[in-house]
Amino acid sequence: MSDWQGGYGHGSSNDEPEGPRAMRHVQRQRPPVPPQPGQQRYDQGGQGYGNYTQAQGAGYDSGYSSGQVYGGQQAGGRGTVPPPRDPYYDDGYGPAAPDWRRRIKVGSIVLVVAVLAWGVGTYAWASSQMRNEVDLAKVIERPEAGDCTTYLIVGSDSREGMSAEEKKKLHTGSAEGKRTDSMMILAACSSGNTMVSLPRDSWVTIPSFVGSESGKTYKARGGSKLNAAYAMDGPELLVRTVEFNTGLRIDHYAEIGFAGFANIVDALGGVDMNIEKGFKDKNSGANFQAGEQTLNGEQALAFVRTRYAFAESDLARTKNQQKFLSALANQAATPGTILNPFKLYPTLGAGMDTLIVDKEMSLYDLGKMFFAMKGISGGDGKSMNMPISGSAPQGSLKWDMPKVKQLVTQIQNDEKVTVTSDR
Repeated sequence: MSDWQGGYGHGSSNDEPEGPRAMRHVQRQRPPVPPQPGQQRYDQGGQGYGNYTQAQGAGYDSGYSSGQVYGGQQAGGRGTVPPPRDPYYDDGYGPAAPDWRRRIKVGSIVLVVAVLAWGVGTYAWASSQMRNEVDLAKVIERPEAGDCTTYLIVGSDSREGMSAEEKKKLHTGSAEGKRTDSMMILAACSSGNTMVSLPRDSWVTIPSFVGSESGKTYKARGGSKLNAAYAMDGPELLVRTVEFNTGLRIDHYAEIGFAGFANIVDALGGVDMNIEKGFKDKNSGANFQAGEQTLNGEQALAFVRTRYAFAESDLARTKNQQKFLSALANQAATPGTILNPFKLYPTLGAGMDTLIVDKEMSLYDLGKMFFAMKGISGGDGKSMNMPISGSAPQGSLKWDMPKVKQLVTQIQNDEKVTVTSDR
């Protein structure tokens, strides 16, 4: 008898063909989700099935194919955990969440690089604008260097680059050449900064010197007013005269003219001052009321140049100059100016045209000078006039040399300055 007799198909015990069977529904499975840390893996081949909820989170495999052929246990077979999902790959279930930690890190690096590039560019630009014209190497017979950094800061009456209208507006007159309008020594010390004004009518000895332009040696001139040294041979002879009469070595020289001074003040948006007593002076154009006020460039220049409105004349003027320069430095050396390119560039550009410094002075040195002046206005140091003992020929002022010597010694040794001036 044939093998087919008595049934249809292998394993059938019926004489009639089998009817259609209902196939169980095969649910298409979503790719399994990697188990979370601390979560029990659902493993049919292990010691028990575990928690069903945990099994779902671990990627439960019902045993029915989703249509994808897996190549064994390593390819995602039953009881295995698939590789983690790439957070930057869109697998059809929506884009992955952004990696904010990485974005913040990259953004921070870009910001730092941009700030460094801006800082380096600004430094290079400003350095190229500086007028390093004063050669202190031409100064002869110099004193030994001390422990503090010393600056000779000069305000000249230079009208360089000013139009006739500007001269009239700023009440500068039209005198040819240039002379010193203010002079002061700034000593930047770890023990505290000191600003000492040198009245231009100080009676001093103008020593022998080598001409800055001619190279010739000139004999000592003897007694004269301090501002005569500048008129005779400029900054180099002024430095030589200050060093000879004080015994203090000058490390750096900085000079600014009328126009540059006024422009810097305007670029800062004015300088806040508290004027204790109002005064007027037709020569400088000053007309101030007492109280808190903001001075623009024109007003600031009038404030520091006024001398005829005071009984102490030049001595009163030097005190106002110190007060204003400290306020100017305090306002310029702030994050609001330094970190704001819309304020920093105009401020630097406004003064560089008429700012003359020595050949060794860098932008960094200039910054230290401003911060030292700012420190004085904040109480870190003191400001004073050179000690005066009386009058001298030609209506000049005689220095109190014992006090001057003590003052210089304290600065040279970086000691706290205890010397005072009565005027």
